[in-house]
Amino acid sequence: MSIHDADSSELPLPEVSAAPRQESPLAKLAQIITQAARFKGDAHGLDNGERAALARLDPDAELRPHQIAALSRALVYAGFSPETWQPETWQRWGTIAHGMALAGHDASQRLGKQLSDADVSESRVTKLLTARGDAFRQLLPRLLRLLASKGKAPNWFDLGDLVLHQGRDEETAEATRLRIAGSYFSAEAKKPKH
Repeated sequence: MSIHDADSSELPLPEVSAAPRQESPLAKLAQIITQAARFKGDAHGLDNGERAALARLDPDAELRPHQIAALSRALVYAGFSPETWQPETWQRWGTIAHGMALAGHDASQRLGKQLSDADVSESRVTKLLTARGDAFRQLLPRLLRLLASKGKAPNWFDLGDLVLHQGRDEETAEATRLRIAGSYFSAEAKKPKH
């Protein structure tokens, strides 16, 4: 899969209906990042050092050589060809890989339901969903650390969709925000009142 930045429509996006989610780029990347390498050079998982480099990665800062190596390896193992990517594409996929290394991936529930189950406050969810650009990129790692501390892995099909489209395809990003908000507030409304 070759990916170029000449046009925002060429940015790799998760497959929604054309193929099962297990075949999407996000699913492959999540499997590689969250699965431990069984042996040196295993193309189906990263070693502890590579996962740690991704967990410490700051997509907004200058990437260090070991972080670029870990990110590149994960992307290549997932079927990407990042050699021609522009910095913005590295930043977006770096954000996703960083988040997967921090908090994992769980596609069994919608992200909004997961946020509700983890007792993430309405104000925190609202801030995330209304944030754009730098503010969004600053809030996201905080939310991921909170989810990880509560043992709740986010659904990267929802969250990755938002990271990839935010600032590039606002119509799709807004549909994703509404889907996350809808599942969050629906789950919140179903909780027993104290």
